[in-house]
Amino acid sequence: MDALVRLLQLLVLLLTLPLHLMALLGLWEPLCKSYFPYVMDVLTAKNNRKIESKKRELFSQIKGLAGASGKVALLELGSGTGANFQFYPAGCRITCLDPNPHFQTFLTKSMAENRHLEYERFVVAFGEDMKELADDSMDVVVSTLVLCSVQSPKRVLQEVQRVLRPGGLFFFWEHMAEPQGSWALLWQQVLEPTWKHIADGCCLTRETRKDLESAKFSELQMEQHPPLLKWLPVGPHIMGKAVK
Repeated sequence: MDALVRLLQLLVLLLTLPLHLMALLGLWEPLCKSYFPYVMDVLTAKNNRKIESKKRELFSQIKGLAGASGKVALLELGSGTGANFQFYPAGCRITCLDPNPHFQTFLTKSMAENRHLEYERFVVAFGEDMKELADDSMDVVVSTLVLCSVQSPKRVLQEVQRVLRPGGLFFFWEHMAEPQGSWALLWQQVLEPTWKHIADGCCLTRETRKDLESAKFSELQMEQHPPLLKWLPVGPHIMGKAVK
């Protein structure tokens, strides 16, 4: 099976050789960073239409975290285009974090469309190193389709726990690898080296459920859902929350 995967990977590489050559020469990443926000703007709109009720149910739990001030300090990891903003309750003070500065234009537009929220700032940084954010400073951290593309999910989840206050909540909606031994997983393995270039670092075969289970949250709840867009090689999704 491994030999078959390597052979098919080679065939895909040959078919997409210009892309890989551009990546080798350092030309692809700047191009990808500039166009990827436009792609995500389209895809997240499609995703939201499919899972609107689920997102509203998940994020409705945020309202109960408001203190005496009625405000909730919320950090969104990989905030992208701000596709989740419409689902957050009033009174949220949003800090956005994303390593791609090209998303800021889309975030500004999303904030203008969601006046029930307070926009704190946009931090250009990786989730593995959120040194600009203080310990125990957030009531909520949100991650939707982010852990697939970070360098170290373990380190990101450690940072999530650092910035969350005791009892704070981590909400997530992520995708993960297809089941072991399946043909679907084989094709994910075949496509992954090329897909990572196309989708800004997205790893198709990441076992995100295991990363969350080993992250030492005090409580973890999650449920699994089928892939949202059948025509993409992305696997099952998991949705849930964790408590610091």
